[in-house]
Amino acid sequence: MQKKAASAIKKVAVKKPAAKKIVKKVATPKKKSSKKVLTYSDNEHSFWVSDGQILNSLLALSEAVSAMEKSTFAHHVGKDKHDFADWVDSVLCDAECAAELRKAKTQNTVKTVIAKHLQTYKV
Repeated sequence: MQKKAASAIKKVAVKKPAAKKIVKKVATPKKKSSKKVLTYSDNEHSFWVSDGQILNSLLALSEAVSAMEKSTFAHHVGKDKHDFADWVDSVLCDAECAAELRKAKTQNTVKTVIAKHLQTYKV
């Protein structure tokens, strides 16, 4: 019987203390700005406003539209034409801005669309 009692004793495994984990904090790289570089046209492809102004960027267009006479604006934006949208699309290569400009028929709406899109550029 002694043999049975001795074999009934279970061996218990001794647990070793868990090793400490060393966690290094790695600096996360800053997100690169997702803003686009503002495009400037050369003199040959600049926008010539009917009042004599010569525009070479979306920023210049924004400033010009803000100070533009209503008659000058009406010369470039009408029922069947939108010279600003055409120029922004073909020369400045911003199709998204041009598409929104084509829908904008008033001076205030054009200013709002341009201001919205200027936020996507490094100015």
